[in-house]
Amino acid sequence: MPRISRLNRSEVSADLTDIYDRYLRNRGNVPYFFRTVAHRPEIFKTLIAHMEAVLSSGTLSTKLKELVVVRTSQLNRTAYCLASHTAISLRLGWTPEHLEGLSTWRNSTLFSEAEKEAIHLAEVMTLSSHDYTDQDMARLRGFYSEGEVIELMAAIGLFNYFNRFNNLLQMEPTKPATAEELSEAGVVTIGA
Repeated sequence: MPRISRLNRSEVSADLTDIYDRYLRNRGNVPYFFRTVAHRPEIFKTLIAHMEAVLSSGTLSTKLKELVVVRTSQLNRTAYCLASHTAISLRLGWTPEHLEGLSTWRNSTLFSEAEKEAIHLAEVMTLSSHDYTDQDMARLRGFYSEGEVIELMAAIGLFNYFNRFNNLLQMEPTKPATAEELSEAGVVTIGA
């Protein structure tokens, strides 16, 4: 039983149904986290806009951002975010070996030096942000511009927020939408 109820598409205002419908079309579900935050429409709308800006704008690839999202979620032991963002990362081209190898990245040949610096940033920012040294920043800046550092930090910071929210709510991974939910959103399913 959820700690806070999740709003279905029929329970939200028209401006939120557009967001629900977009996620039903693009992902096949509306994440439970989003359905929970929808209790406060302004927070919901700005959260979606911020997440989409963080993950889909800038010069860094969404693929790299998803890698640091997965590492952040691993460190925070957030099954909810790991389920979703592992699947997204695999679709973007990371392999199961990459994602399983994140905990031993320092000695791994799976990651480039630039990727290793991004993973290191995710670890320190998540576990002990006061301990990121000037030398760490200099190494990171050897691979990424100032704007790109902001992109990485925004992805890591955003998912530390999401992870803590979902951990506190004991959120279980989102299940696929029902045929009825998809139909309400105008999504045509095969065999329907």
